[in-house]
Amino acid sequence: MPVRRAGMKTGKDLILVTKPYAVDSPAWSWWCILSTACLVVGAIAGTLWNFHLAGKIACSVFAGLLILRFFVIYHDQQHYAILPGSRLAEALMQVFGILALSPSSVWRSSHNHHHNHNSKLRGSHIGSFPIMTSAQFLSASKGKRFRYLFLRHPLTIFLGYFTVFLYGMCLYPFFNKPREHADCLLSFLIHVVVVVTITHFLGWTALLLMLIVPCLIAFGMGSYLFYAQHNFPGVSFNDKAGWTYEKAALDSSSYLKTSSIMAWFTANIGYHHIHHLNARIPFYRLPEVLKAIPELSAPKTTSLHPLEIIRCLRLKVWDVDSQQMVSLRNLRTASPNPA
Repeated sequence: MPVRRAGMKTGKDLILVTKPYAVDSPAWSWWCILSTACLVVGAIAGTLWNFHLAGKIACSVFAGLLILRFFVIYHDQQHYAILPGSRLAEALMQVFGILALSPSSVWRSSHNHHHNHNSKLRGSHIGSFPIMTSAQFLSASKGKRFRYLFLRHPLTIFLGYFTVFLYGMCLYPFFNKPREHADCLLSFLIHVVVVVTITHFLGWTALLLMLIVPCLIAFGMGSYLFYAQHNFPGVSFNDKAGWTYEKAALDSSSYLKTSSIMAWFTANIGYHHIHHLNARIPFYRLPEVLKAIPELSAPKTTSLHPLEIIRCLRLKVWDVDSQQMVSLRNLRTASPNPA
């Protein structure tokens, strides 16, 4: 649990102290966008060069990690944390959102809802992974249990390319609200055209290395990061009566510790407790905030260590009595005769 000492800022005072850091450096933001974009193009081009297969595979993996970085940069721009007044940046990022199977219309609406309802037991499922209490799960029908566990299953998360993005961010929003999310259909159709074009002109190997592997890496890692940021040992959830924005940021959003290399590829998204406290802070200033503000220096943490990933993935339902996320095994131990 984070230590809250007497005299430390809380609530609105804590949010206010982060405001001086919510300042964009346009030159640096453009450098991050353009340099990452060039590296993405170079890595994808590298999958076609006529050299050893191992080199092509390395370029394919590199492309996936770079797309992940670009996606987090896109996420920052959609929050207006970087280049908030730039029409060019807005246009470029809308194009990227369509190409990355996360069009702006659905991303902004669902993600803004997520920020405003993070860790609430009611309404937090929009733009996030669903949460059931143990009582809700035990009283649910088999069909509802299956759907709930399917959405939180490790394969569903790591195959986020198909489940979270192609379906969840493109097809489902369009068929649910076609007028509002026409760009979702456009995103899906462009992706299909790209798949068919690469396959027809360059072959299956090129499709695998240019598109499938990078998308599996970028969207699979992106889906897991989003999961682990709010589903980790020590996370807390509240009903509306006990919910505050600051509490949700600090107690229900993790600090995902990574190496400096992975911090670069993930554009510091691991500093998620700070991002949820003030989403207008540019990603490249988040480490600075962690060092400067004592109240943020003892967050709840997780990591990309395999054992930590397993610990996060085992968590299934929120147990109100123990005030913690528990696994199905612990749930069944506590309730040997579920309804």
